[in-house]
Amino acid sequence: MSLKKQFIKTKPVCKVTFSVEAKDASSAAVVGDFNNWNAEEGTLSKLKNGTFKATYDLVKDAIYEFKYVIDGSYVNDPEADSYKWNDFAGSENSVLVV
Repeated sequence: MSLKKQFIKTKPVCKVTFSVEAKDASSAAVVGDFNNWNAEEGTLSKLKNGTFKATYDLVKDAIYEFKYVIDGSYVNDPEADSYKWNDFAGSENSVLVV
């Protein structure tokens, strides 16, 4: 799993690329504050090497909670900036700072 941040100097956005290796998975998505935790809006495309990947424009100077959904299971990103407890889910969420 990895996160790549590319800040755009001319716009108040950061291009964030989410990628997760899941060769045996049939589907993967990223859900979080930036897409209302909607897996359909966070669908990741599967590459030939088995990695799922997508890039999203997120507003800069913000903090987002997120998780990956891999074949229906919620997974945190080990490369997240930090983690935050979520009482609703009863678990920690990954945190992204842009």
